[in-house]
Amino acid sequence: MTSRRDFLERAALAAAVPLARSALSAFPEPRAEAPAHGFLDLVRFPDGVIVQTTSGERRLDHGPSGQWTGDNILITTDIHAGALRVTLSAPATSVMRIHLRWRGRMNDVRLMLGDAWERAYGDLEWRSWIPDRVMPWYVATQDGLRTNAYGVRTGARALCFWQVDYQGISLWADVRSGGVGVQLGARTLEVCDVVCRAGREGESAFAAIHAFCRQMCANPRIPLQPVYGSNDWYWAYGKNSAESVLTDAHHIVELSPTGGNRPFVVIDDGWQPVRGKDKAGVGTWDRGNEKFPDMRALVSDLVRAGARPGIWIRPLQAPADAPDSWRLPRDRTFLDPTVPDALHKVADDITRLRQWGFELVKHDYTTFDIFGRWGFQMGAALTKDGWTFASGPTRTTAEVIDELYATIREAAGDSLIIGCNTVSHLSAGRFEICRIGDDTSGTEWSRTRKMGVNSLAFRGAQHGAFYVADADCVGVTTAVPWSYTKQWLDLLARSGTMLFVSLAPDALGTEQRRNLKEALAVAAVPQPLGEPIDWKRAAYPSRWRLMGHERTYDWVGADGAGPP
Repeated sequence: MTSRRDFLERAALAAAVPLARSALSAFPEPRAEAPAHGFLDLVRFPDGVIVQTTSGERRLDHGPSGQWTGDNILITTDIHAGALRVTLSAPATSVMRIHLRWRGRMNDVRLMLGDAWERAYGDLEWRSWIPDRVMPWYVATQDGLRTNAYGVRTGARALCFWQVDYQGISLWADVRSGGVGVQLGARTLEVCDVVCRAGREGESAFAAIHAFCRQMCANPRIPLQPVYGSNDWYWAYGKNSAESVLTDAHHIVELSPTGGNRPFVVIDDGWQPVRGKDKAGVGTWDRGNEKFPDMRALVSDLVRAGARPGIWIRPLQAPADAPDSWRLPRDRTFLDPTVPDALHKVADDITRLRQWGFELVKHDYTTFDIFGRWGFQMGAALTKDGWTFASGPTRTTAEVIDELYATIREAAGDSLIIGCNTVSHLSAGRFEICRIGDDTSGTEWSRTRKMGVNSLAFRGAQHGAFYVADADCVGVTTAVPWSYTKQWLDLLARSGTMLFVSLAPDALGTEQRRNLKEALAVAAVPQPLGEPIDWKRAAYPSRWRLMGHERTYDWVGADGAGPP
């Protein structure tokens, strides 16, 4: 019982330091040079546009001023503010996907790295040529000398992925509404803004991708201070209580440095009413259960203890008494975010948490609840065919998700938001913090190595550019040898990203307390962004450049990794 996903699937079956973007980055933008051979400039009209509709594919004709037309469909590609803006007009046609193709010689490329739809699942790595590989949101190419990058700006109104082959680059923009084509009617959809960046000689691949992430997101929401503290999931696994949360608070406050930047204490899954003996909550968030009799009083107790209160919620889980009209047609277990009353409930639930006094809200599962798939299952399909939202297919799924995120953002007010299982490219600019990888573990070291180390290495470049990157917790338990756990603790603390720990009371021995105090003192103040060194040949990089020095970790041990 180590993954929250596995946990709930089984249950279903049964004083401020400003953190400006410059302070988060150790990689200033190098002086511009002439683009390297092999860089394909995409801020120009594409060489071809194909539209997938419900009746088949249609290759559009290229007209004047970047217009592409056919069958009452108009795609406009217009250079705007340093990007190629793509718009769609299709008043009488249901459109599913748009395929833009730029032709050019890509033979010099040796390796490629893409992003993930939502969280990473231990599956990111530099890879060689796979022409049908789906690379969500952006792709970086390496020729051994420079790293070029291609992507769409954050906040797109389509779900976008890239493919690269020897003859050029393809962008696919999925504009479906659920699993059917979008019906725009008279309105024009701003699909996405395409951007690219030519690599500079002498910069590392990590620095190049970090610079490109900053280019893709003009207005990230970055907290004024580093975010650190505790979360009780990886030792309590839902068997928590007001008393255990207060114990957590006393431990994290004791182990944290003094000063104005106080640690968070996040109450994870387990506090909500009607959770049931099968450990599956049912979407009611207006009070605590018998283990959490007074949420406002608990918040006050946490503040008196010297901690900042945080809490977890699954906002799209439908309560038992939700009207049928509120429920998602694909799966009526969940709320449909296009239904105004359902969206109003989400806003009320988030507002209530803020009014109780919680300074951080971690909202979870919205991608799975909408799509019915985890990120590693999505590929190019994203979801099953044939369904749409209760409001009808008039808006793209990306637009629906963006409205949901905007609602959560507004309802949270000044409270920080962690988006967990959220669409990364739509979270950027909306939420301060994003979980960049799937669950680590308090019981299985191999899972922490896979989900934690891999996610931090291959998505850490998004930190400070999109949001604060959360590579997930350090589970401090007796189930995992401390020789491994303390390395993960050390890496997270020195990486400049967020550090949360899960503190099993029976695991806090003398060595653990000493190591935790050292790590939390580092994490409580701004640090330069850590960089993986051997990430082009390792899925779990062991060599890192951290705080100006190189450090090496042993993620496997002398006896090897063992069977998965």
